[in-house]
Amino acid sequence: MTDGPGSTPDMPSGWAAEQPPPYGGAAGASGPSWASPGAGAPQGAIPSAPHPSTPHPSAPHPGTPNPAAPYAPYAGGQYGYRAPDAPRPGIIPLRPLTLGDILDGTIKLIRSNPRATLGLSAIVAAVTGIPAAIGQAISFGSLGDLMADPSSADTVNLPIAGLAAQYIGAILSYIMTFVGTTVLTGVLTRVLGRAVFGGRITVGEAWRLARSRVLALFGLVLLQALILLLPLLALAAVLVVLAAAGAFDSMGAATAGIGALFGLLFLLAYISYLLFFYTRLSLSAPAVVLEGRGVTDAMTRSWRLVKGDSWRVLGILLLTAILAAIISNVLAIPFTFGGSLLGMLNSGTAAGTVIAALLLAVGQVIASMITYPFQAGVTGLLYADRRMRAEAFDLVLQTAAAQNQSQGWIHAGVDDLWHPSYAAGTGAASGPYPGPYQGTPPYGPYGASGPSGPPYGPYGPQA
Repeated sequence: MTDGPGSTPDMPSGWAAEQPPPYGGAAGASGPSWASPGAGAPQGAIPSAPHPSTPHPSAPHPGTPNPAAPYAPYAGGQYGYRAPDAPRPGIIPLRPLTLGDILDGTIKLIRSNPRATLGLSAIVAAVTGIPAAIGQAISFGSLGDLMADPSSADTVNLPIAGLAAQYIGAILSYIMTFVGTTVLTGVLTRVLGRAVFGGRITVGEAWRLARSRVLALFGLVLLQALILLLPLLALAAVLVVLAAAGAFDSMGAATAGIGALFGLLFLLAYISYLLFFYTRLSLSAPAVVLEGRGVTDAMTRSWRLVKGDSWRVLGILLLTAILAAIISNVLAIPFTFGGSLLGMLNSGTAAGTVIAALLLAVGQVIASMITYPFQAGVTGLLYADRRMRAEAFDLVLQTAAAQNQSQGWIHAGVDDLWHPSYAAGTGAASGPYPGPYQGTPPYGPYGASGPSGPPYGPYGPQA
């Protein structure tokens, strides 16, 4: 071939039959041109240097588009490099999570394990809400009698029985809710730990894995409640002492104003105190269940995980609480309104009281069966996110996901990977994932002991 005038062969000898189109596009040629990155080149392909027989890019054929069009940005252009997406074997991508990842993962947790999340939450909500619903129905019945005969509203015939029933039912429900939600937290955390790898777990298996941590969860909840209520208890003790000493007997307007100002300042300080400790201790429950830690050790663990990212964790927790409150009220309002109205208009009949109590209980159950797993899921995924950011735990999860994919199924021993010794920074001598699956519980079906004794997990010795 020559660059001078004269005819040139359509296909030089020795060339392959399939050739790319000319650089600037030949007249009558079909197909895309290599004139610019966005001109239809194959996805991800990079044009090679022009063949000696083709025109040089600096001297394009007359009438062709300008080949010097700027290339697209490096990260998102036609030929730019894009990092591969993190694997997502389960409810979340195995990388540090965004707020959208956490909320989306929580919804996927509920959808992928409806029996272990919605079903168990509904049972706990139904059992714990019955006393409060009965007390409210009795109280509304008493108010209905009062509305039917307003002249009976004297000091002797006030509906004391209805108020007593309401308060007693509320107290019983609070106690039962404390027990039920503590157990539920442990079970749901175990369900989440398996769902991260794409596995499912039955309620019975989740309970078997979590029951040994129930007492530690009770201790954790009690200690956290004591820490959060400590300023209020101290203030109450001071007020009781002042009242016993008669400090409030001769209180003037100026003293009352100072007291009101002090109360306002105390309220602001207590809100700050409450948010601070609630945020720092928010990841204690997952540490108790998934890592097998004790009460104080789990609180220390949560403190260290949250440190450095407190504002973000606080914002996600507050947003979760707001969303849970909105969902709960939207779902429960129709039943609460209907039960309250029926309780006040049924004239104290047994059938009306029972129906009112059932409506109130159904509203409570429907609201709680959604909000319980929603809040537990957000807390558990926040715990996983903080471990990924602070300990490069996503590398451990990605390696485990690759091994699960290679074998074609998810073994129950992945539950052991939540132990902190598997974090990427611990530097286990034999690597975190060298060994085959073998052994029996209690340390998981992958292996109960190693050459120097437990604890050993599915993929080798722990540091």
